[in-house]
Parts: sequence; structure tokens; C-alpha cells
Amino acid sequence: MIQTIRDTIAPVREQIVQHPLYQRMQQMDDIRVFMQYHVFAVWDFMSLLKSLQQQLTCTTIPWVPSGSAATRFLINEIVTGEESDIAPDGSRLSHYELYLRAMEQAGADTGAMQQCLQQLQSGKKIDEALHTASIPTAAQTFMQHTFNLIFHAPVHVQAAVFTFGREDLIPDMFLALVNDLDKQFPGQISLFKYYLERHIEVDGDHHSHLGMQMVEELCGSDNAKWQEAAMAAKAALEMRLLLWNGILQDIRSPVTI
Repeated sequence: MIQTIRDTIAPVREQIVQHPLYQRMQQMDDIRVFMQYHVFAVWDFMSLLKSLQQQLTCTTIPWVPSGSAATRFLINEIVTGEESDIAPDGSRLSHYELYLRAMEQAGADTGAMQQCLQQLQSGKKIDEALHTASIPTAAQTFMQHTFNLIFHAPVHVQAAVFTFGREDLIPDMFLALVNDLDKQFPGQISLFKYYLERHIEVDGDHHSHLGMQMVEELCGSDNAKWQEAAMAAKAALEMRLLLWNGILQDIRSPVTI
């Protein structure tokens, strides 16, 4: 049944992997624009991950067993890696915090992302925070789709989007960016390069495998669930394609964000 999802998403996945955005990113300004959009996908990914953890494990007090121990193990191991990975200096950081550091090193503007979090911390609801004026439209649309899934989609659908729309996609999506960036811009994007390499190493192997096991556990032998999972994964990739199109358009015709 995993192959059914792969077959369903293959055409749009190929469009993302072969997207002209990668070849277009040749200057530091291009990389900064990319990061100023992509940071929102890095951030809302963590919310999708925590939604899965809340639904598949017990995060309330008093603790009681929840779901299958196998699924609990899978999601908790992924959370550990994403929320507290190893930074280049040996310290522990979430991938989001690592990405912010990479943006600062590269000279990318973190203001819109920081403003969004400040609004949430001040008590605003997510819909209000996502409509912060300085957030690029393509990033707003992408995040609205993610949080709609978080608030309304069943857990097997969220797991499929996490695995095939986010985790399993990352290695191919970023591989084209990694090769020569550090050579072209020495000392300016070493953290960005490290972030990409960590995703290729971790998400392309271990987390991808764990995610697929999680989808198999949650969908089981229910054909309807497998079909819902496949269609949701495809829709998530279509949203990623729209995000990439928005970044490419901005690089070609810069806008104020």
C-alpha cells in the first residue's frame, strides 16, 4: 500500500525535484529569498510533528498508555531528532532554531518569522498570526494548508502528509542545492549547508523509514484510509510546488516581504 501512495504522488513529486528554482539560485540574494520563505515550512513542520505526537502518545497528566507502543516509539524517536538535533558545535538545537541561525549567518531577514511567533506568544490565534503583513503570500497559503490538516484531518492523513509530503521529500528536494553552495560562498552559508546535509542524512534514511512504518501502522488494512492518505500526500506536494513557484517568482521579480 505504500507503493500506492508513491504512485499517486509521483508526477507532482517529480515536478518538485526537478523544479527550475534550484538552478536559479546562484547568488547570495537568491539564497536569502529562499530562506525567508522556506523558514515557514521548517517551522510549521514542527507543529505537524507535535500534532502527531499529541495524538499518538500521551502528553497529558496523569499519564495513561495511548495507542500502540510501536507507533509511540516511532513518533517519539522522530521528535527527539527534530526537536533536539546536534548542532555543528555539539550543542542541541531543533532544526527550526538551527535554520534561524543559518539565516542570520547568511544575512537573511528573520523579521517576518519572528513577528509571527511574537504574535502567537502574545495570545493571538494562528489564523491571525499567519496573516502578518510581512509574511510572503505563498508562505501564508502553505501554512494555512498545514494548520487546516492539523486541526481537521485524521491522524493517518497527517502521518501520510508528514512522511510523503515533508520527510520523504526532503532529500531529493535539497540534494541539488547542497553540492557547490559552500564553495561559491565560503563562510556565509556553512550552517545552511549543515542543515541541508542533516536532512539528507537523517530524513532521507532513518526518519523516512520510521514515517513509513507509522503510516503502515495507522492505515493497516483499511483501503479507505490508504486512499485518503494518498490524496492528502498529493495535495501537500501540490502546496509545496506552489510555494516553490512563489519563491522562484520572487527571485525573478523581487518583492518586499
